[in-house]
Amino acid sequence: MIKESLFYAKILLFGEYGIIEDSMGLSIPYNSYRGQMTFEPTDNTEADKKSNADLLKFYNYLLELQTKSELLADLDLAALKSDIDKGIHFNSSIPQGYGVGSSGAVVAAIYEKYAKTKLIAKDNSDRADLLALKGIFSQMESYFHGKSSGLDPLICYLNIPILIKSKTDLDTVGLPNAATQGKGAIFLLDTGGTGETQPLVSWFLDQCKEEGFRNMLRKKFKKYNDQCIKSFVKGDYKPLFGSLKHLSSLVLSHFQPMIPPLFHKLWKEGIDSNSYYLKLCGSGGGGYILGFTENFNDAKEKLKDYNLEVIHRF
Repeated sequence: MIKESLFYAKILLFGEYGIIEDSMGLSIPYNSYRGQMTFEPTDNTEADKKSNADLLKFYNYLLELQTKSELLADLDLAALKSDIDKGIHFNSSIPQGYGVGSSGAVVAAIYEKYAKTKLIAKDNSDRADLLALKGIFSQMESYFHGKSSGLDPLICYLNIPILIKSKTDLDTVGLPNAATQGKGAIFLLDTGGTGETQPLVSWFLDQCKEEGFRNMLRKKFKKYNDQCIKSFVKGDYKPLFGSLKHLSSLVLSHFQPMIPPLFHKLWKEGIDSNSYYLKLCGSGGGGYILGFTENFNDAKEKLKDYNLEVIHRF
């Protein structure tokens, strides 16, 4: 039997919501969670059945686009339907509703297995292919969220960090080496509940109709978000934390529905103490919150009641 490819989770370090309005973004693969298409039953037959039923609904969405000659991906949908009938499912450890790309991994896996002509872009000389893939994945993933940038499936598919400079300009990028002995850390904080992307994206798009909100996004959010990315990619941590403090404060003031109510106080305590700064991981509303600290032991002590997962040391 052919061994199916593994598709890993992703973490959008910077750019949540802003990339919808053309700010920069930086997304990285996260190999602690993964999924693959398989016929093999797991220990959870209910989950297998649900995944199989979900794939059938996704197939129907893709078929409708293909019937209207609107599907951007050249997919062998007959083969997909045949496999669904035989019980194929997506066996995944990627938590759903946690902002780490569970739907992106499904999209990437279906494209990898069923695309007749596959685009593979592994470096910056393939920028046209990167953008074409992003467009294909944006259309496919819109089934899950109503509107998608296509970025999550792109990271899951290529398994390399992607720097989003604008909607039409993407680059693969190297990251600063992790310093295993470093005091600083980027971590995930588990809120203990899931978030729903679609209502939050709808709320955000509604807010964007307000001039004041749009101005805040353009003049402040974009500025600090883009500064964070430039500093992080260079491994320049002093200015990074200055920009992060501003960014964390802006999110607390203007994106309150995305922060579970129980975490508003914790978020503010990080800003006031400068011990850690929190930001959204994906669309928010639950799942993981991203944390940045210059002294992980100090932050861990302040957040001792919460489950933290380190993703990068420096």
